[in-house]
Amino acid sequence: MVPAGRACVPERSVYARLMATGCALATVFMLAACSPANIPTGETLPIAVDSDVITELGGRPTLAPSLTFVGGLELSSSEPLFGAFSAIRFRDPQSFLGVFDTGYWITGRLQRDADGRLSGLDAVAVAPLLDACGRESLSKFRVDAESLALDGDRGFVGFEQRHRVVAYAPLSDLGKAMPSEPLVFPFDLDILHSNGGIEALMTAPLDGQLAGALVAISEKSTDDSGNNYAAILGGPMAGEFRVRPRDEFEITDGVFLPGGDLLLLERRFSIATGVGMRLRRIAGDTIKPGAVVDGEILLEADYSSQIDNMEGIDAIPQPDGSVRLIVVSDDNHSILQRSLMLEFRLAQ
Repeated sequence: MVPAGRACVPERSVYARLMATGCALATVFMLAACSPANIPTGETLPIAVDSDVITELGGRPTLAPSLTFVGGLELSSSEPLFGAFSAIRFRDPQSFLGVFDTGYWITGRLQRDADGRLSGLDAVAVAPLLDACGRESLSKFRVDAESLALDGDRGFVGFEQRHRVVAYAPLSDLGKAMPSEPLVFPFDLDILHSNGGIEALMTAPLDGQLAGALVAISEKSTDDSGNNYAAILGGPMAGEFRVRPRDEFEITDGVFLPGGDLLLLERRFSIATGVGMRLRRIAGDTIKPGAVVDGEILLEADYSSQIDNMEGIDAIPQPDGSVRLIVVSDDNHSILQRSLMLEFRLAQ
């Protein structure tokens, strides 16, 4: 069903869409990953996800005194749709919602052992991100979902390649969640790199200076001064600002902490050094129109630690004032990469 006032533009033929995703040149394994999900319209698909427990971060990571590694999981599934985790958000301390950059929602619940450490996932299901016509898209170009922010029963999803941020509702029925018109930005989204768009999308605290506004930050699209494009969407301080990049790390997600500071998840990759992961804390009161923000590094780890292509982060406040940070990786549906879920504790 098309919402009133919305134009429903049919997509290209199945053959053309498959060619656009590169499936025609892929191996049998990759063909399976690119194939249609065959999820009935309006429904979600329950899937089984296996977990191997990670007890040590390993390597020689640099952690701030306030940050400790709690544990983690290496995730796998026989369902070809599983993987390419780009963003994760928690609706309560156990239930999460995320997006795959292949154009799917994922929902599920955390399982914990007697000591409160991650032990597995249950109630996991996936559903396609529908287009304006209420249909699943097979074109990676159209559904390259990279970021997610929640506001009640709405989920704001940031896409790259075809750059835009749209609101999906209702989240209570993912199989039927429909997109809004794209949100208006204070800068032209066409200036963003095709593979470096809105990678971080966060909802600011209601009681802070941004008054619950959305904050969007690009992955690696920079202005003439070399700073990342960023925007405050709505609220009393709407406008654009910049984030100063450091040490060739690229921004892959972020989350506001209860006190109002912004925690950025960043990634670095090179043939020489492999994959790196970093957490950088930005003072919340520095985020305002016209600002160029930077902050302290809380964590830096390389491939000798139990990390991979870390792309999604969220924070779960705890009764003692600390915060549990959940970080997930995008395996790109590659046998050389892993889907990880890592947990850290950030002291008050």
